[in-house]
Amino acid sequence: MTEKDARKELMRRANDLGPTVHVGKDGIDEGLLNEITAQLKNARLIKVKILNTVDGDPKSIAEELASSTNSVIVDVRGGVAVLTDKRTWTSLSQKKF
Repeated sequence: MTEKDARKELMRRANDLGPTVHVGKDGIDEGLLNEITAQLKNARLIKVKILNTVDGDPKSIAEELASSTNSVIVDVRGGVAVLTDKRTWTSLSQKKF
């Protein structure tokens, strides 16, 4: 499976998910990063809502979240970022059919 196919599969899985973490005017702090890490450990795939009150564009915020939580950005659309843990990403990317 290519990375493009893995991304499609993860977006299909994320279609039914609602945002479970919101990044607001307080921005990115330690508590937010801990919450994202804990949710990724349990669910492996989460949506993060980036509100308009945050300074910066959603893509750069998602990149900062991914690097700080050791995760992978699946997609960023509007103010919603889909993140997955690296273990899920590598297993899907290397899967052969």
